Amino acid sequence: MSDIDRTPPKVHLRINGERRESGSGGTYGHVNPATGEVDAQIPLADKDEIDLAVTAAHEAFQTWKRTPPAQRRALLSRLADLIEAHADEFARLGALDNGTPLAVGAAFPVLSAEWTRYYAGWADKIHGDLTGNPVQDSELGYTLAQPYGVVGIIITWNGPLISLAMKIPAAVAAGNTVVVKPSELTPFSGELFMDLVEQAGFPRGVVNVLPGTAEAGAQLVSHPLVKKVTFTGGPATATRILKACAPSMKPAVLELGGKSANIVFDDADLDVACQIGTTFSLIALSGQGCAFATRMIVHEDVYEEVVARVKLIAQNIPVGDPFDPAVASGPVVNQAAVERILGMIERATEQSATLLAGGSRIDRAGYYVQPTVFTDVDPNSEIAQSEVFGPVLTIFRFRTEQEAVALANGTRYALSSYVQTRDLQRALRVAAELDAGETLINGATNLVVGRPFGGFGLSGVGKEGGREGIEEFLRIRGVGIAV
Repeated sequence: MSDIDRTPPKVHLRINGERRESGSGGTYGHVNPATGEVDAQIPLADKDEIDLAVTAAHEAFQTWKRTPPAQRRALLSRLADLIEAHADEFARLGALDNGTPLAVGAAFPVLSAEWTRYYAGWADKIHGDLTGNPVQDSELGYTLAQPYGVVGIIITWNGPLISLAMKIPAAVAAGNTVVVKPSELTPFSGELFMDLVEQAGFPRGVVNVLPGTAEAGAQLVSHPLVKKVTFTGGPATATRILKACAPSMKPAVLELGGKSANIVFDDADLDVACQIGTTFSLIALSGQGCAFATRMIVHEDVYEEVVARVKLIAQNIPVGDPFDPAVASGPVVNQAAVERILGMIERATEQSATLLAGGSRIDRAGYYVQPTVFTDVDPNSEIAQSEVFGPVLTIFRFRTEQEAVALANGTRYALSSYVQTRDLQRALRVAAELDAGETLINGATNLVVGRPFGGFGLSGVGKEGGREGIEEFLRIRGVGIAV
C-alpha cells in the first residue's frame, strides 16, 4: 500500500482545448473521504466560463455535425483504447475522488471503455426511414435523424468515470458537442478523461469539462445554445432542472435515484441471492449507488436462513483504506453523508425496526459507516421509502408472489429490481409486473451497455444504454417530396 502514489493531479477547467487553472467561481477544497483532510484546491467555473464553453461547443458543432461518421467512430474507438490503457490510473483516481476501493474501482475503466466502444459502433449506423413511396403515395418521404447541437451534461459524484462514459460517447457519436459539469467532490477522473480525449484527437470544443458552482450548473441548463440536458443525480436538483428547461421546452434525460427491491423466492440459489443483496447495498461504493438492491424481500420459508447469512456477511465486510487491495468497502463521500445516513439509522430504530448489524460510525479518520442491516421494518417508514445512499439494507418477509410484487412496487422510485428464483416462468411473470426500468434475474449484470438503463417516476426520465441511448441525442425530422 505504501508504494501507491496518493498525490492528486492538478485539476483544470477544460474549455475549447485550453487548460485554465482558475475560474471566476473561486476554488473548492477537495476533501479526501478516507482521511477527512483537504488534499487539493479545485478551480470552479461560474457563469462566464460556462458561456465561453457553450459558445465554443456551439462553434465546434458546426463542423462536428458534418464530420464523417466513420471518423467519429475512429475517435471514440481510440478513446476506448486509451481508457483501458489507463485503467490503473483511473482506479487510483477513483480512490482519491470518493474513496472507491482499488478492488472495486478496477472494474469501472473496463466498463467505461465498453460503453465508449459500443457507441463508437453506432456512429456510422444512424439513418432515417423511408415514409413515402413515389408510386403508391405520389411522394418520396423520408426522415432525418440529426443531432441537437450542444448538450449540457451534469453528473454527480458516486461514479465519476462511468457517468462520463454513459453520457459523452453517445452524445458525440450522434454528432452533438458537449459541455460537462462534473461534481467538484470528484474532479480527478474527469481531468484524466479530458487528457485522453485530447490524446485521441477530438477537435477542440467538441468535449468541454469544467467543475463549477451551482450558478454554473443553472447557467448551463438555461443557456439558449444548449439544446438538450442530461443529468445524473437526485430528484431535488432534477426538479430545478426541469423548471429551468420548461420555458423553452428543452428536453432532458434524468437518471435519478432508486429504492430497488431484491425478491428472494423459496427456491432461489441463496448463495447468489445473499451475495447480490449485500454486494449491491452494503459493499460496492459503500452503498452509494442508485440501482443498488437496498430492499431484500424474502419468502417466509427461507427468511430465517437469509437473515442469518446476511448478518454474517455484513459483520465480515472488510471496510477501510481504499488503497488497501484487501478492502472491499471504503468511506462514504463526506461528513454530510455520514450525518444523513446515521440520522436515518437512528430514526429507523426509533420506529421499532430491528438493528441486525452495524448502525454506527467507524472510529477512524475519514467518513466510515458500518455496513448496517435492519429487519422488522415498516414498509411505509422512512428507511423503507427514502433513498439512504449509504451502506444500509432493509429485509422484509413475504408469503405470496402478489405480496412480494406489492412490496417491491410500494415506493415512488422505479429504477431497478432483482428477482431470485429457479422457476423461469415465475421469474418472467414477476418481471412483467415489477414497476421498474429494469429487472435483473438470478445475477444478471448491472449496466450492460446494450441494454437500456433508466427508470420511471422519482427515478427519472429517459434512457442510457442500448439503441435508446443514442436515440436520446437525435432529433427526427420528416421530409416529403411531391412526385
